[in-house]
This record gives sequence, C-alpha cells and structure tokens, in this order.
Amino acid sequence: MMNRRQFLTAAAFGTLALALPARSLFAGVQPHVVVLGGGVGGATFAKYLKMQDRNVRVTVIEKNPTYMRPYGSTEVITGHIGMKDLEVGYDVLKNKYGVEFVFDRVTGGDLDKRSLKLASGTTMTYDKLVVSPGIELMYDKVEGYSEAVANTDIPSAWIPGKQTQLLADQLKAMPQGGTFVMVAPPNPYRCPPGPYERAALVTEWCEKHNPTAKIIILDPKNEFVTDKNMLLGWNRLYNFNISAEFMEGMPSDVKIHNTPSKLEWIRAKDGGKVKSIDANSKTVTFEGGSIKADVLNIIPPQRAGKIAQDLGLSDDKGWCPVNLTDFASNHFKDVYVLGDATHGGMTPKSGFSANSQAKVTAMAVIDALAGREPNENPVWENTCYALAGSDYGLFVADVFRLKEGNVMYRVNPDRYPSLHQTPAQIRLGAVYQQTWMRTFTQDCFA
Repeated sequence: MMNRRQFLTAAAFGTLALALPARSLFAGVQPHVVVLGGGVGGATFAKYLKMQDRNVRVTVIEKNPTYMRPYGSTEVITGHIGMKDLEVGYDVLKNKYGVEFVFDRVTGGDLDKRSLKLASGTTMTYDKLVVSPGIELMYDKVEGYSEAVANTDIPSAWIPGKQTQLLADQLKAMPQGGTFVMVAPPNPYRCPPGPYERAALVTEWCEKHNPTAKIIILDPKNEFVTDKNMLLGWNRLYNFNISAEFMEGMPSDVKIHNTPSKLEWIRAKDGGKVKSIDANSKTVTFEGGSIKADVLNIIPPQRAGKIAQDLGLSDDKGWCPVNLTDFASNHFKDVYVLGDATHGGMTPKSGFSANSQAKVTAMAVIDALAGREPNENPVWENTCYALAGSDYGLFVADVFRLKEGNVMYRVNPDRYPSLHQTPAQIRLGAVYQQTWMRTFTQDCFA
C-alpha cells in the first residue's frame, strides 16, 4: 500500500491514478463498509477507500440512480447549460473500482447493532458506516412558505431538480421591467458564495434579455464569503453601489455614484431579514418594508439531511457533531459523517470540503479496520469558485489543520484573490471555475 503522505499528496493535486494494492491488509476476511448517500462526499469516500484496498467491500445506498450536481446548477437558471448537464452517473465507480450500489431508501436502523433497514424491506449490516446525506431545506422556517409552494410556484432550487427548471422558466417569462427577489439564507448553509453568484448571473442575464428588470437580495446577514471581491465585480459590471464599510482596499476604478443599480443587496442592518411571504401575490414582508416580486426565489434555512435526523446523528442545532480527526460521529461507534451535514470545524459546507473530508476519512477507516489509530495531524482543503459574471471569476481557498483539543485552524492567512487583479487574472478565474467543475466531477465519480 502507498503510505499516507503519498496518498494525500496525490489526492490533493488530483494526480492519483487507480493504485490498487497487490496484497490486502484483510486477507481471509472482507470488511463491509456501507456508505449512505452517493453525492460528492459519499462517492469520493467509496472511490478512495477502494483505491486503498480492493478487498474491502463497499456498498453505497443511494435513492437516485443518477446524481444531480448542485455546484454550477445556477447556470441552468440562466440558460448557460441544461438540466442534463447536471447529471452524473455511477458506472465508473461500479465497473472500474468495484463499488456496489443499492438504489433504495433507508427508513431506519439500529446503529448500536450496526444495521440499517431499507424501504424494500432489506436489512443491511456493516462493519463501518459512512453517512453523507447532504442538506434538508427547512421551508417552514419562512412564514407562508412550504415545500408544496416551492415545487409549484416559488422555487428554492437550492437542491437541483424540478425547482431548478421551474426557476429558469420563470426568469425567462418575467415581464420586461419586472422584479426578481431572492431571499438569502442564514448561516450556516450549503455553498457560501452561491446565493450571491446566482443574483449576479441573473443580473447579467437580465442585462441582455430584460434590461429594465430589478434584482433584489433580501439578506438576514450583513456579510458573506467573498463579499468584497463579489461587490467589486457587481460595481464594475452592474453599476452596484458599494457601501462605505466595504471600501477599504478597493481599487481606484470603483464607481461612486448616486444612480440606482439594477442589483440591490438589502442587508440585515438595513432591514433585509424576511418576516413572511404571501405566496399568492408573491409579496415579501421584511423588516425594512415589503416588496411584490414577479419572480421570487427563496433559499430557506438548512440542516443536515433528513436521514441524519432520523438515525439520531444530529444535535439540537440540526447538524451532526463529529470528531475532527476522522469525522467519526460523536453519537455512535463505527459511524462517520461527511460533508454539508456536519459541523465540520471551520470547513465550509461545500463540495470541495466534502471531497477533502472523504479522502482523509477513507484513510482513517482503513486504519480503524486494521486496528491502527488514525492520523492525528490530518489536512483538509477547500476552494470555492464563484462568478460575478460569466467572465468575472473569484474564489476562496483554505487549508485547515488541527490544534490540540480537536480545534481546527486555517493555515493560510490570505483566502481571497487580490482586489487589484488584472482583467486577465479575473477572466482566468472564470476559466478556472469551468475547468474545476469538470475535473472535480471526475475526481469524485470517475
């Protein structure tokens, strides 16, 4: 077997080819690892575990035979790609790596006895369980909103599917001079720059197809990841007015004016927190007043996926507490939780974080099956790309380690690109974003 340093170094740079060991650690026995959830975290874990030892039996339980990637899904809304472009299959994981798939739904289980009950009536047992359930949208936390309303009239489209296409259709049908209102979620939530990228790309689309439209973000927060870089992009592209508290360090080309922008961000301090909606009239009442929208997009509060709640893996805040060394559940032995569902220390709720966590946890599970202690000094990475416009790229990049006492800290002091990047560097960021989506999907699923 390759050693831990070789494995994690190769994984971090995306250069790890299929390297199956000639001799298994588990000759004579076949440990069974069950993975609940076939998204980024679950798929990456299954692949990288099989790359470490082919003899370990890995079974992924996933209710959908095709994965719909959430990263990049806003590009469906603005017509840059179609819904089919979000689909990712599992054939390579099955045929190349030997990962087993059961397309079924877990209805319950006894994690103390290491067993799961499936909707088909099957009971599945395991030696180790890895749960990567994603998020659940709490529609009812917004007064007047519900999943039924989201599916038919006021989409969230934060989990890709029919709501994504519904929002795309509504944007195209919005009357000239109409108002697009997006309600941003409170922390924590999946994909920190995502709502603001969506607002930007909708604004860009309207510049071409509905130039007198108005785009309004109602926000329960006063700041967001990549905010200064994103606001600068909005200023350059859409004549957005940057508030004084964000002006420190801004380049000299920032436009300071009194002309209203077609893109408006109403923060919590300005009354942006939503109080309720009237679904029939698409009227939003917030602390600063009320707005009637032509298209209303609500991204509600979130928590760990429902199955994590049902299995008792979450806490009273709705997220799953884990030991940060290996992401083992704090609630059950032989269970690990990955991705958006976890507290995850400082790692954000992003696909890149889930992928990085999965690689570290794959090594930890191999260690646990072999009776070894996990690495006490793991390293995780995260990169979130975002667009202020189709050719205006920005990002946040992090490397994380642990201090004593299971406390995570960020290694790199600088997280964002310089506010003084050249136009060529900004364009390159957009190219990187598109390239990353392809190579990242390959790393997880191929």
